Amino acid sequence: MRTHYCTDVTEKNIGEKVTVAGWVNSRRDHGGIIFIDLRDKGGLVQLVADPQDCQEALNVAETVRDEFVLIATGTVRARGEGLENPNLVTGKIEIILDELVVENRSKPMPFDLGDEKVNEEIRLKNRFLELRTQRSYDIFKLRSTANIAIRNCLNEMEFLDVETPILTKSTPEGARDYLVPSRVHGGEFYALPQSPQLFKQLLMVSGFDKYFQIAKCFRDEDLRADRQPEFTQIDVEMSFCDQEDVIKVAEKLIYDTFTACGKENIPTSFKRMTYNEAMEMYGSDKPDLRFDMPMVDVIDIFANSTNEIFSEIAKDKAHNRIKAIKCPNGDNLFSKRQMKGFEDYVRKFGAKGLGYFQMKEDGLKGPLTKFFSESDLEEIVKVTELEVGDVVFFGAGHKKVVWDYMGRFRLYLAEQMDIVPADTFEFLWVVDFPMFEVEDGKVKALHHPFTMPKDLNKENIEEIESIAYDLVLNGTELGGGSIRIHKEHIQNEVFNLMGISEEEAQDKFGFLLDALQFGAPPHGGFAMGLDRMIMLLAGTDSIRDVIAFPKTQKAQCLMTKAPSVVDTEQLKELSLRIRKTEQ
Repeated sequence: MRTHYCTDVTEKNIGEKVTVAGWVNSRRDHGGIIFIDLRDKGGLVQLVADPQDCQEALNVAETVRDEFVLIATGTVRARGEGLENPNLVTGKIEIILDELVVENRSKPMPFDLGDEKVNEEIRLKNRFLELRTQRSYDIFKLRSTANIAIRNCLNEMEFLDVETPILTKSTPEGARDYLVPSRVHGGEFYALPQSPQLFKQLLMVSGFDKYFQIAKCFRDEDLRADRQPEFTQIDVEMSFCDQEDVIKVAEKLIYDTFTACGKENIPTSFKRMTYNEAMEMYGSDKPDLRFDMPMVDVIDIFANSTNEIFSEIAKDKAHNRIKAIKCPNGDNLFSKRQMKGFEDYVRKFGAKGLGYFQMKEDGLKGPLTKFFSESDLEEIVKVTELEVGDVVFFGAGHKKVVWDYMGRFRLYLAEQMDIVPADTFEFLWVVDFPMFEVEDGKVKALHHPFTMPKDLNKENIEEIESIAYDLVLNGTELGGGSIRIHKEHIQNEVFNLMGISEEEAQDKFGFLLDALQFGAPPHGGFAMGLDRMIMLLAGTDSIRDVIAFPKTQKAQCLMTKAPSVVDTEQLKELSLRIRKTEQ
């Protein structure tokens, strides 16, 4: 049907007859001569319908409108002097039409494909049209390149690609399961997998040694810009390994994938930081290291303050924190009114207030200086490394609250200062995560309950560390993993600490516990969010841009109108009945 893609036609083809096909990107009538920019997956080429060359082709061109599907045959010639378009790959040539066929017409478009500010609801409702844009095509070409690189890399390291079930048992892992009713077993349900976690561990018990899968996963949770109800993850597991072995595989995978996608200067090994270091310095277990501005602990200095609020907080160093963030040149960047406005920002995240000092030629100035001695003020300057023109902000309170709002404030400040570099990749391993967290008196696994703990005998359950690791890229959690529990008695101890009875453990995870009794090898692995990876590679800020047919933040597909109502007969077959509730 065609001899060339649009952008394959070059100066080398001048004088040749070619056939191209695609969509009308634009049409211009210049006094009897019609110019058409034809678009396919690669880009544009200019068609010329001139009555001196072919009146019939001109007649057809007069009927053409944007987004019509055309098949065009003609002779390639060089554009006239001064008429070249340096913005196009094909900008030095054009095709003089001998024949033009309208293969299909198009209704007027519901939005301009070139307008990136179109309402997202309109774009998602007409997603098949938005995917026609060059930007969308480039994103999915990038995604395809990444997929191929991932498979090649893992295949080279002798990992076996194994598919695990989509219809499985409900074993909640922190988010809600999507449930699927069984027609054959009325009143019983399958669950869509939140991850292949248990199955990949069973594959290690089976002796498969190295497994991977580019897996579809499902979580019925509240959505954000980087979340979707169904998503894709790179899932990897290996036997007879320790943390170093797993990290080495992950780093090679990242290096090969990012390099294949045209990214340069990717390190072959990444920085590391413990969970406690990340929280104390950046208030986050996924710190963005593209800029500096760490939090500094000043609780000992504030213990000497005559301000009762600060001195009282400083008495309990085990549970409280007083953190400082230096803002370089902040005194010249922000007005006092702006700095006061920063307090309103942190209050949204639980802060009771936000103090600050300004570094002047004659020392620290600000409303808090009167509560400190000269020597303590000098110590603040020293530990925060202040220079003239800098501002230092302080947050005080319970450690988890301070970590959270000061960590957010650090990112907010960097955004206001416009100091986050673009096109930079800062990778970081965060290691030594707590095994458990306590919420409302309930003990929960911070990652999942199959993670290997370092020492279960500590008195404070929140001080028990796990052999777990997260990979962070530019402040986004790219993925993570752990060394797994491969001994039944350790797994039972973990369940016991979480308040999971033997009966409940057997009911939910009996097949795994049974497998651990039959010679399970030491094993571990990781999972990385493919969608998030592509989002960062493509330089977009929404995960919906890198999924062909995404859901909205309300987990709806505006194009197909899913989820939707089903008829009574279908419900009856599934032994289901809808109970209407009052709004």
